[in-house]
Amino acid sequence: MHKVHNKLVRDRIPEIIQAAGQEFKVTTLSEAEYEQALRRKLLEEAQETVEAGNQELIKELADLLEVIDTLMALHQINLTTVREEQERRRAERGGFEQRLFLLWSHTG
Repeated sequence: MHKVHNKLVRDRIPEIIQAAGQEFKVTTLSEAEYEQALRRKLLEEAQETVEAGNQELIKELADLLEVIDTLMALHQINLTTVREEQERRRAERGGFEQRLFLLWSHTG
């Protein structure tokens, strides 16, 4: 059965598929296609994290971090820079420790 994936996969996936005796086709993305695919992968992994049970949560968070790390490398952003921005935003807007859930606000 032919299953269409059309998504970015980890580097060893073709090797794993081949070892299982299955046929496949991959292509190498251009720089622009690669960045777009990484951003889509970020959404995919975030959704899988949302849907994960307690047993799968660590695995899904690791997958999410892998995509984040790759995006950071692509844009030559180091972790220190991201952590500094995280701290700045936390100081300015707070974190999520208080479990606040905004029900509504009135504008105007």
